[in-house]
Amino acid sequence: MHNIDKPYQGEGTPSHQIHQVKLVAWTGMLINVLLSVFKVFAGYFGRSQAVLADGFHSISDTITDIAIIVGVNYWRQPPDETHPHGHGRIETIVTQFIGIALLLVATGIFYRAIVTLHEMHSESPDIIALIAALVSIVSKEVIYQWTVFVGKRIKSSALVANAWHHRSDALSSIPAALAVGAARLYPSWSFVDHVGAIIVSLFILQAAWRIVWPSLKELADTGASPEIKNEIEEIVLSTEGVRSVHRVRTRKIGYGYQVDLHIQVEGNITVVAGHNISEEAKARLIQKGPNIIDVIVHLEPQKPE
Repeated sequence: MHNIDKPYQGEGTPSHQIHQVKLVAWTGMLINVLLSVFKVFAGYFGRSQAVLADGFHSISDTITDIAIIVGVNYWRQPPDETHPHGHGRIETIVTQFIGIALLLVATGIFYRAIVTLHEMHSESPDIIALIAALVSIVSKEVIYQWTVFVGKRIKSSALVANAWHHRSDALSSIPAALAVGAARLYPSWSFVDHVGAIIVSLFILQAAWRIVWPSLKELADTGASPEIKNEIEEIVLSTEGVRSVHRVRTRKIGYGYQVDLHIQVEGNITVVAGHNISEEAKARLIQKGPNIIDVIVHLEPQKPE
């Protein structure tokens, strides 16, 4: 039977999970630092606003990697006296920080591209700008695949959010590469580089929205979907001795849900028997439920018909 005294936190022990998160974050940060320097250098000296913007996007990735490395020491800690519901909301705050960082980067890139759209370049972008964009596409897609794999395995919303930050960097490098390639083939199309920067910003905005909106709903204590609530009720009702279930309330903390519900049992059984039924319902939910990390069961006698 699953240990119901400790919330389920994904695969492996908390210390192993922290090690995994830090390994992925440190590796991502190293790659981001190298890519940032390369793309900013290539964008500036290669005369490409799109690649330069993409380089600053990679710098924002480095900031969020640091947030992950620092934050994981806190959100994976078990509940204590000051945080009786655990520390999962710290992960939500870090996730919000990542999304807001993406939003600010996208806004800055978009504004810069719009106000300079009319400017003409005397020379087309250099080949080094194209190389930087292509290297970014490949390397960031690889780090995305690894990060999202680990994030889903250990059930870390912040790590998954950071993976999407890597994916947005890979995707944003595609229009940057196309813009540089078009500007090199047709030097009179210098405006294409600015259009590429605008498209880059839109990709980043989309990634920011996918990160910010779910975590905002979590901070607002939005409950689980009707489908998840129905699944919870079905699992509880399958427990021997449970006659009905009602007042199911859920809240998302980190990657999982905390559940508060009422069950009815026969009114003439002993307190110990009723307690055992509620404990069995709790254990079944944590074992079989959709990312259930903690359960509170209120016991009621079944009303006579």
